[in-house]
Amino acid sequence: MSLSPAVLLLLAGGLLGVLGGLAAALRNAVRADRLARRIRAVRLARGAVVTGAGPEGPVVVRAIAALGNAIGRSGLLSARTLADFEQTLAASGFRRGNGLGLFIGSKLVLMAALPLIALLLTRALALATLSRAGLALAAAVIGMLAPDFGTRWLRRRYVRRLQRGLPDALDLMVICSEAGLALEATINRVAIEIRHAHPEVAQELDLTAHELRIITDSRIALQNAGARTGLEDLKRLGTTLIQTIQFGTPLSQALRTLAAEMRQEMLARFEARAARLPVLLTLPMIVFILPCVFLVVAGPAILQVVRLASH
Repeated sequence: MSLSPAVLLLLAGGLLGVLGGLAAALRNAVRADRLARRIRAVRLARGAVVTGAGPEGPVVVRAIAALGNAIGRSGLLSARTLADFEQTLAASGFRRGNGLGLFIGSKLVLMAALPLIALLLTRALALATLSRAGLALAAAVIGMLAPDFGTRWLRRRYVRRLQRGLPDALDLMVICSEAGLALEATINRVAIEIRHAHPEVAQELDLTAHELRIITDSRIALQNAGARTGLEDLKRLGTTLIQTIQFGTPLSQALRTLAAEMRQEMLARFEARAARLPVLLTLPMIVFILPCVFLVVAGPAILQVVRLASH
């Protein structure tokens, strides 16, 4: 059965509306969570008592997270798979709330919703049965892998922000160490001061400070920061702090040297990125600029040749 173009257009518009609504809901949930964390941080800084956290995100997001949490508790997924998911989310900056449940639930919802949408569209287009089955299978695979790709993108963005803010945090740690603060107090103070400028760095330092209070062996707590994110700069910071504890080297001098090295590496990355610009601009110049130059230079001669040929 084939449908009219008006019905197909209506179905496509409805699909775009649903996808746009889901994207807007997720964006509003992220903004609301960010605002709630800032308000909580301000209240904690002022000494106010924070009562419990409210529901996280809109109803749709909470329902998807509840579905994912139920699947995680049911035993359908192995403990190693859940640990891998948690490690991936932790490396992306999600360490609280319903991050794991939302990740698993979004996989299930997309695996079920996208094939249904593909079947409806292929039925409206009156495609063959084999083509409909293939497109539905491809939609299921896309729905299963889409949260993974989204998490990888979030992890890359999280790591870039950590790299950008870590040298500033090291400069503040140098100031605090020269003022006479101990290592744990230095990390805690820098996490508070840099919270608004670089919240990702503040989150890692705050978690490291909590682990230093709980774990008896400080070396494990200092190594966990690099192990959580996989960032080489945090691993070097943990190694530097461990060496200062073991060998008694001055903390401010070691941090100042490490901050200078990180800024030099950042400058080298910027220079390498700038050196790639001529190669990246070659194709746009060939496609957009050279035709204009050819018209300006050779245009009058071509017009003159055409005029002479016509006479």
